[in-house]
Amino acid sequence: MGWKTLDDMDLAGKTVLTRVDINVPMEAGRVTDATRIQRLVPTLADLLAKGARPVLLAHFGRPKGKVVPDMSLQPLVPALEEAFGAPVVFVADCRGPAAEAAVAALQEGQILLLENTRFHAGEEANDADLAAEMAKLGDIYCNDAFSAAHRAHASTEALARLLPACAGRLMEMELKALESALATPQRPVTAVVGGAKVSTKLDLLGNLVAKVDNLVIGGGMANTFLAAQGIDVGKSLCEHEMTGTAKDIMARAEAAGCTIVLPSDVVVAREFKAGAANETVAADACPADAMILDAGPAAVAAISAVLEASKTLIWNGPLGAFEIAPFDIATNAAAQKAAECTKAGTLVSVAGGGDTVAALNQAGVAEDFSYISTAGGAFLEWMEGKVLPGVAALEA
Repeated sequence: MGWKTLDDMDLAGKTVLTRVDINVPMEAGRVTDATRIQRLVPTLADLLAKGARPVLLAHFGRPKGKVVPDMSLQPLVPALEEAFGAPVVFVADCRGPAAEAAVAALQEGQILLLENTRFHAGEEANDADLAAEMAKLGDIYCNDAFSAAHRAHASTEALARLLPACAGRLMEMELKALESALATPQRPVTAVVGGAKVSTKLDLLGNLVAKVDNLVIGGGMANTFLAAQGIDVGKSLCEHEMTGTAKDIMARAEAAGCTIVLPSDVVVAREFKAGAANETVAADACPADAMILDAGPAAVAAISAVLEASKTLIWNGPLGAFEIAPFDIATNAAAQKAAECTKAGTLVSVAGGGDTVAALNQAGVAEDFSYISTAGGAFLEWMEGKVLPGVAALEA
């Protein structure tokens, strides 16, 4: 752990530039899901309790360096005030005279929200001049936006190098969870990787086979691996052009002592719709006119046995077409087994990625995992073994 936390900083009376992710869904000017805002509460509560003056830096949408009124952060003020239990003052810029005046006028117990950082082209360009203008506004930099840490932007990377810097509570929690899962895990380590395409998770699979003991592959990706073994997968979603890559990953796994777990039986149907007529067949017996839409009961039993024998689990992606019943059965059952082992104290379980969070919520077990990351791209890039600029800047 080469980064500082809020506990390492003298915060009393200091203006703390706090990078947050409040890129939340909105409808008719109101926040429809405040999960990301709620997860910032520990950091803001700490800052206020220690006498700091928090100044929030955040992006919203993709305005591409232009002022887009529909992407202003001002409509978020009521949701922030409700979550933080403190008055939130808004200023229509994140640099310059207006921002400087707002910081100077900020009272103890108040929070200042600066306008969308992406209204400036220099944000996504990681512009040093923009970062320097932002740095003028504060004494300390705190990054609590792990979900934006894979971006080298002015407010996530350049700014962190200009002020004494630390991780906020959410960032700290995220980094500790991921470190315990991949950097210094208790073994055996199992990774569950699902989803539609091998091509989108090549780097991930390549990194994991060298680091985990078991790699469970599900979803459409599993079909590509089955096809690589010469199995006919009928009309299933399958990247036939990636079978050579799948063979290479299997060879690398074997060389690294990593066991790849593919479904031994599958649930097939002729149409992709809720309640479609379906049957369970051996993985190598998919009818030519059918498609594989879920892992079968024998596959679930095998995955459950692997989870029971594991000490650490990293999960990214569903095992089947979990969005529609009855093709959510394998994902739900495996998730429930992981939650059961976690509650029993035998498994540390870390999960992340949009579909994954949705699937675990649907299975009713999100609260039972050790840690669920709300960061999509950053979580994936961490699992891929990539350096995240926002984290590297804190370590520097």
